[in-house]
Amino acid sequence: MCENCTTSIMSRRGLLTGSIALSLAAPFAARALAQDMSKSEMMPPASPEEALQRLTEGNSRYAAGTPNNTDHSAARYSRSQGQQPFAAIVSCSDSRVVPELIFDQAPGDIFVVRVAGNFLNDDGIASLEYAAAVLGIQAILVLGHTSCGAVDATIKSIKGNELPPGHLPSLVNAIRPAVYDVMGDSPPDLLAAATAENARLNAAKAASTGPILSDFAASGKIKSYAGVYDIATGKVALL
Repeated sequence: MCENCTTSIMSRRGLLTGSIALSLAAPFAARALAQDMSKSEMMPPASPEEALQRLTEGNSRYAAGTPNNTDHSAARYSRSQGQQPFAAIVSCSDSRVVPELIFDQAPGDIFVVRVAGNFLNDDGIASLEYAAAVLGIQAILVLGHTSCGAVDATIKSIKGNELPPGHLPSLVNAIRPAVYDVMGDSPPDLLAAATAENARLNAAKAASTGPILSDFAASGKIKSYAGVYDIATGKVALL
């Protein structure tokens, strides 16, 4: 075979290979670009109620197995320029509780404060103050969850009249008020009742702690909510 013929064939093969590669890459590039543009063009919620609605709609997508946010590499560069979360989630540190997935939100959409038992101490309050005053969040959702080990440990500590070792007593003491609040009613499921009450108490604390959060709540700039995440179903029930 002549040298010119060989070169021609190789050139055609290169063009064909390049065309195939471009055709395969195009859908992925278009999808990444579309996600990047949609994130950059997403407007902040008009109100705390709209912020909560955005969370609940995202949870519905997650529970149904139809999330929008499946490519977390999209909009990576734009996120490096700053953050503008629209809501804060106070959640448990439980490894099965992942707020970004539960509410189908991309990185940068929600500000997460996590501690075992999803309670608020001074550090958590300060974090929420920063989220409200600097980042402009409009909603706070304190999220308990089913089968919470921290709440269960608190119940066992109260019933056994014995504190756990190490630094765990500080955790138990923070959750203890919620357990005491519901024990007198003898609920059929003490763990579930205490979990819900713990979320309610800390949501109220988020809205009433001054000076920053209480002022924002009084002016209607933020609202605080409570909910419980069902690990088995993926659904969040607002309280």
